[in-house]
Amino acid sequence: MSFESDQYDLAGRIHSLYIHPVKSCAGIAVQQALLTPSGLQWDRAWMVTDMDGALRTQRELPRMVLVQPAFDGESLVLNAPGMPELRLPTAAPSAQGNETRARVWSDTVSALDMGDEPARWFSQYLEVPCRMVRFNPDHRRIVDPDWTGDVEAVTQFADGFPMLVTSTASIAELNQRLEAAGEQAVDVRRFRPNIVIDGVESHDEDRIDSLFIDAGQGQVELKMAKPCSRCPMPDVNPDNAAVGTQVNGMLRRYRQDPRMDGALTFGMNAITLEGEGRVLRVGQRVGGNLSFD
Repeated sequence: MSFESDQYDLAGRIHSLYIHPVKSCAGIAVQQALLTPSGLQWDRAWMVTDMDGALRTQRELPRMVLVQPAFDGESLVLNAPGMPELRLPTAAPSAQGNETRARVWSDTVSALDMGDEPARWFSQYLEVPCRMVRFNPDHRRIVDPDWTGDVEAVTQFADGFPMLVTSTASIAELNQRLEAAGEQAVDVRRFRPNIVIDGVESHDEDRIDSLFIDAGQGQVELKMAKPCSRCPMPDVNPDNAAVGTQVNGMLRRYRQDPRMDGALTFGMNAITLEGEGRVLRVGQRVGGNLSFD
């Protein structure tokens, strides 16, 4: 099937792609990413927990945002201020560590404990007792069917959905409002998206039913499943871990979402309807049809 932009209500391109290998740590801007059943490859595949297996996040430990991941061959490499480099294997997760249980909010999932070295590394850096786990690839964590209908979508350690989509126009509008109020502009990293689209109007992603992507050898279709409710994390500066109030304070002025009982929302959680195994790339064309419920 050929991709014709004029068949859609709106059209644009992929502006940027991000993956966040370790939940709540810094993300990585990538030029391309493999679309897997649980979202972009490597996204939220690892997680830091307390000693009882519950997730640790920037909400309690904002310095997590300064843990910078990178990939080097078959290793995940982590760096953080004042810490030696930590290298973890990416291959053969089933052979790495003992199976354990981990909790992502109300979900308990099967995970693989990464051992004592990363546990000591995170415990020293964050100054609280930690373990590190990897999502068990043999486990299926099902997304809330109240939002996915007949589609059985899965995710790893993300809060609830495999992908988050937003747009350059949405962050531009936020920054216009911030600057008009005398606040500093912020960048999209604060919202931890996976796919940022360009060429659409502010918050058009809210109104899209399905987003279609021209992935070269075939089409990808993503369903915009649920508005993304926002916690305090967008107020954590990704460059220095300073915690403010300006982002959510501004969102409170214009992004209280009646679809979510007045919660602050920014971006849309998405699931895959078509195209698993295809590669998303910066610059690929996208199209969407608007839905006004």
